[in-house]
Amino acid sequence: MTPAIEQLKQRLLRSPQDPELHYELGRAYLALRQADAAGLAFEQALRWAPDHPQILMQLGNVASAKGHEAAAAEYFRQSLKQDAQQADVHFNLANSLRKLGNYPTAIEHYQQSLRLAPNDAECHNNLGNAYREQGQLDLAVASYAKAMQLDPTLLHAKVHWIHQKQHMADWQGLEVAIAEVRQALKMNQQAKIPPFAFLAMPGTTDQEQLACASLWAQQQYGHIQPLAAARLKPAQARIKVAYISSDFRRHPLAYLVTDVIAAHDRQHFEVVLYSNARDDQSPERQAFFAAADEWVDITQLTDAEVATQMRHAGIDILIDLTGYTQHSRCGVTAYRPARLHINWLGFPGTMGLIHGRPLFDAIIVDETLKDCALAEQPMIIPCYQPNNARRPQADAGTRAQHGLPEQGFVFACLNQSFKITPEVFAVWMRILQQVPGSILWLLQSNPWATHHLQQQAQAAGVDAGRLVFAERTSIEQHIARQQHADLMLDTSPYNAHTTASDALWQGVPILTVAGETFPARVSASLLHRIGLEACICADWPALEQRAISLANDPAALAQLKTKLAHQAQGLFEPETFCRQLEQSYRQLLS
Repeated sequence: MTPAIEQLKQRLLRSPQDPELHYELGRAYLALRQADAAGLAFEQALRWAPDHPQILMQLGNVASAKGHEAAAAEYFRQSLKQDAQQADVHFNLANSLRKLGNYPTAIEHYQQSLRLAPNDAECHNNLGNAYREQGQLDLAVASYAKAMQLDPTLLHAKVHWIHQKQHMADWQGLEVAIAEVRQALKMNQQAKIPPFAFLAMPGTTDQEQLACASLWAQQQYGHIQPLAAARLKPAQARIKVAYISSDFRRHPLAYLVTDVIAAHDRQHFEVVLYSNARDDQSPERQAFFAAADEWVDITQLTDAEVATQMRHAGIDILIDLTGYTQHSRCGVTAYRPARLHINWLGFPGTMGLIHGRPLFDAIIVDETLKDCALAEQPMIIPCYQPNNARRPQADAGTRAQHGLPEQGFVFACLNQSFKITPEVFAVWMRILQQVPGSILWLLQSNPWATHHLQQQAQAAGVDAGRLVFAERTSIEQHIARQQHADLMLDTSPYNAHTTASDALWQGVPILTVAGETFPARVSASLLHRIGLEACICADWPALEQRAISLANDPAALAQLKTKLAHQAQGLFEPETFCRQLEQSYRQLLS
């Protein structure tokens, strides 16, 4: 108990009906992130000052701190009924609505807040986040820029600005901004740098990515008091494994790990899926559901409640499949609910340290990835990326139906646009210049990226018509159409991941360069697994020459594709993968 709280309690003994004292006590508890105690204090304040708008707002803040966003939004609405001119309450309501997925109404309340407080940099930043979720990337970037103008120290606005500009393939100003973020990481322990966006920034090192993850983990979860150590279980008892994810739905994760989860030896393992995903009614979600012995929907539970449930359920191993990606639930791991906590697959990198110890005990890697800077103990298996035994099937159609030439060579990169850097794109343009009649097949990520990439092609002396953009379609059609590509060109510093195994499934070779960081080595990991080391180039000039050589030598390309066809199956053996995984689980528990 702090001296301030002790003093407030003493004053309340003398004036128990003073709402201001209860209110200040609540604020003191909330500052310490003691939400339950804060809530009790604010409820007492409201008892003696019914319908007070600021007390109602603070009760909303308590509900939000506990992860109860629907309840928080209702408190904020009640507060605004009493006084609609509160910029901070509009802002808080917008934050809750955004977390609930109601982006249009969230945007309205951010705008209301800014009409009342136009110079609130954080509000401009969060408005940008809501625009981003709506796919309005131009408005998002403008909002981030306004936030940065108002408060140059608001580093997370700069990080969001960089990442969305990368999505738009608008590279102007990025080099300077990234250098500023890297410098802030080194100098400012209060810097808020979302780790996923940091992974994709060219030039960042694996040590910097570890530092970024650790800083984020400390900021987000450093206040959490772990549960008491889990009790040991009888050696003969089944190992209870929990997989937690926000992507148990129609998502690339479904084509990687579903069969592995289903393949667990039920004589020795029990499998529970903790789902933070909305029910999209998809076959993929149903397949996840069928793969589990038990399914727990955690969308309405706080991290603390999930951790407590896991402890009561006797979970031995918790595997987080989301990491620092959208709708992360890594706070659950900070409570240490299981005997062993593993980081795997969702986030291509380390999750960092809290108070000098790893947030996760182990990370699943392979020989290609194990030497990256990691906080966790490396758990080494033959290949870190699992895959289902089969991909969804569909009619691939003809080349012409996809806007591709019947005869010309088709280079492809169907990665998301944020992975394309100026340096990589320049290599691609030189390849097109040296392979007459060839085209580059890209994913149509968003209209801004299409426009900017066409501009960059023209600036490089390449006809923009030689860029063909694949429209968004069903996952079945997307995977099937890739067989029309002749050769896939990878990106860096963030490689193809699921897109790489999709291409290999369709018999399309990939050329990559193994970088120094985890996300820059994933394609090399897959190629090592199937013995296609010849596709891992020493550097980008070597990749450029290799791509040109294969495009001009049909016999060499055919030989490479034949080798791929004979060896690719090694990536699509979930039963074998699961046995390797289980053996590692046992070793880590022992």
